[in-house]
Amino acid sequence: MALNVLSIDSMVQSVEEDVIAWRRHLHQHPEVSFQERETAQFVYDRLSTFPHLQLTRPTPTSVVARLSGARPGKTLALRADMDALPIYEENDVPYCSQKEGVMHACGHDGHTAMLLGAAKVLAERQADIAGDILFVFQHAEELLPGGAAELVEQGVLDGVDAVVGQHLWQPLETQRIGIRAGELMASPDTFYITILGRGGHAAQPHLNVDPIAIGAQVVTNLQHVASRLKDPLHPFVLSVTKFIGGTADNVIPGSVELCGTVRTFREELRDDAAAWMERIVRGITEAHGASYTFRYDKGYRPVINDEQLTAFVQDALVEAFGADMVTSTAPTMGGEDFSAYQTVAPGIFFFTGIQNEEKGVMFPHHHPRFDIDEDALRVGVKAFLAIALRFAATA
Repeated sequence: MALNVLSIDSMVQSVEEDVIAWRRHLHQHPEVSFQERETAQFVYDRLSTFPHLQLTRPTPTSVVARLSGARPGKTLALRADMDALPIYEENDVPYCSQKEGVMHACGHDGHTAMLLGAAKVLAERQADIAGDILFVFQHAEELLPGGAAELVEQGVLDGVDAVVGQHLWQPLETQRIGIRAGELMASPDTFYITILGRGGHAAQPHLNVDPIAIGAQVVTNLQHVASRLKDPLHPFVLSVTKFIGGTADNVIPGSVELCGTVRTFREELRDDAAAWMERIVRGITEAHGASYTFRYDKGYRPVINDEQLTAFVQDALVEAFGADMVTSTAPTMGGEDFSAYQTVAPGIFFFTGIQNEEKGVMFPHHHPRFDIDEDALRVGVKAFLAIALRFAATA
C-alpha cells in the first residue's frame, strides 16, 4: 500500500508544536537511569489524554501504551528511551536543565517527545489501524543492566511481531536518516584489573615489586589482543581508560588499578577476549613477582538489525522522505540496550540526524554542550508514522 506522504506531513504538523514543547520540558527536568519517576509520570499524564490507549506501568519508571486497531493484524512495538546523564549542562538556552549535575546529553528527551507525538497521531486514527501498536517508553538505557532487559523480563514484548527504535544522531545532518541491515552497534563490555605488587621507597626499587611498571607493560601488551590474537576481519576495540595508582613522587605504591572497555559485534569474541586478556595479565604479573585480580563484565548485546525488517522499514522511509534523504550508515562501536528487544522479536534500530552547524548544533553525544536541531523532531515523528502506517496497512 502506498503511503499518503502529504497526509503524513499534515499529521506531523498537527503535533509539531506539542513535540517541541514536550522535549523542552523533559530537557529542563532530566532524571538519570532508574530514577525517571517524574519523567514517567509526565509521559503517563500526556498519554492519558489520547483516545483508545491502554496504559500500563511495567516498572516504576517506565510506561507502555497499547493501541488496538479497528481490525485484527500483527503487533508492532515502537520504543523510546527516557533517561538522562549525570553531566553538568553548559548550554545557554531557555530550556536548559534545571537539575544541577543532570542533563539530557544524548537525545533521549527528543526520543520521548517524538514517540508521544506519534502516539497522539495514531491514537486519533485508531479506525484506520489494523493490528496493535505498542508505544514503549523505556527507562535506564544508559546504565546496566538496562531498562530494555527489565521490560523483556516483564513480558512487554510478548506477542510482538516487530520492534522499531530510532536514535537522534549527532554525526548525521538534520533531515537525513541512516539505516543499516545487520551489525549496527557493538557490545560495550567493561574490564577491571588490579595489579598487586609490593610498595616501598622509590629510591630502593630493588626491594619492591613496582605495579606501575608492570601495569605499563600490561597496557602495552593488551593491544596485542586486537592486533595479533583476533581475526583482523572482525571489528574490535580494546581501550584502557583508567590507570590509577600512587600518591607521592618518592613512593612506589603497593597496587594499581586499570579499567577499560571492549567492543565487538561477535558474541564469541567477547568470551575469547576475556580469556586472552587474563592470560596476558597473568603472564606479565607472574614474570615480575606480582599478583592480580581480573574481572570482565559483559554489557549489552550488540545491536544486529533484522534483514527483512530493515528492508521493510527502509522502503517506508524512502517513500516518506525520498531516496536522497535515507542513507546507508556505517556501524558504530557504541552500545545500546535496544539489543535486548532483538532477542525476542525481529528488530531494527536506525539513526535520525540532528547536526546543524549553522545553529551551533555540533557537539557530540554525552558532551556538556550537546543539543539537537529541533527540526529533527519533525523527521523522527514522521519516520515513526511512516513505519507504523505501512506496517498496519500490511498487517
